[in-house]
Amino acid sequence: MSELKLIRRAFFEAVCVGGAGLETGRLFADEPQPRDQLREPLVRVSKAAGSDPQAPTRPAAAHPLDPALDIAYKAMRHIQSDIADYTCTFVKRERIKDKLGEYEYMFAKVRNRRVEREKIVVPFAIYLYFLKPDSVKGREVIFIEGENNGKMVAHEGGLKGSFLPTVWLKPDSSLAMAGNRYPITEAGVETLVMRLIEKGQRDRKQDECHVEFRPNAKINGRVCTLLKVVHPVQRDHFDFHRAEIFVDNEYQVPVRYAAYTWPTAPGGDPPLLEEYTYLNMKLNVGLQNIDFDHTNPD
Repeated sequence: MSELKLIRRAFFEAVCVGGAGLETGRLFADEPQPRDQLREPLVRVSKAAGSDPQAPTRPAAAHPLDPALDIAYKAMRHIQSDIADYTCTFVKRERIKDKLGEYEYMFAKVRNRRVEREKIVVPFAIYLYFLKPDSVKGREVIFIEGENNGKMVAHEGGLKGSFLPTVWLKPDSSLAMAGNRYPITEAGVETLVMRLIEKGQRDRKQDECHVEFRPNAKINGRVCTLLKVVHPVQRDHFDFHRAEIFVDNEYQVPVRYAAYTWPTAPGGDPPLLEEYTYLNMKLNVGLQNIDFDHTNPD
């Protein structure tokens, strides 16, 4: 059985449990602009195969990550029991093969997976419309779990879209993965929380971990709790030097994750690995199948 499946089984058995202007994080000082006036920001996050993780049994000894894991377990319960779907402006920036890419802005519609009696009764679905930069503006991508032979459908916008065909791609194919650290199957706040729990459980077995909480950070004017996790010394078992997770105090879900690697010189700035931000979230908007239908003229 895979490590991910073991983690999920433990969850069930335990009954769970770049940018301008971020205040105390510096992302967006102003409200979002119209599509053609979006500013540069500071934003992994992921979709795993199962969907009902609950808290694993912890060792008795306390660890600095325990309060952060408690927040993650609470967020996972909340997402899976209370959030059917949402829309947002998704902003990402990723380092691929040691090259830091541009910020990408996307309007996103996401339907969360729903599981009843260990059976998926509502599959995960996602629609993305690329807003920026100009090289991808107008691109649309749709993926529905368990449908279309596991493929996503995509087509380009603008002039390219007028002569390039609609394509069906495996999410992990080389063409679909071009310029991306993760496939579209790994998108969304539910998988983000899942991955954070996985990393936290793994890192909890190690020392050299500092955790800081800041209750009044802001993302796009919304009050958040900032969790900052730092591994001072570079080790093979650590994925990052510093990670910052912003949890929206009202929505009780993470709306930003950023990870940095270790500085190349003593005292230097840690290079960004990846950042993902969910702006203008609207929860439980009542998305329907037509929202993820590639024949939908809208």
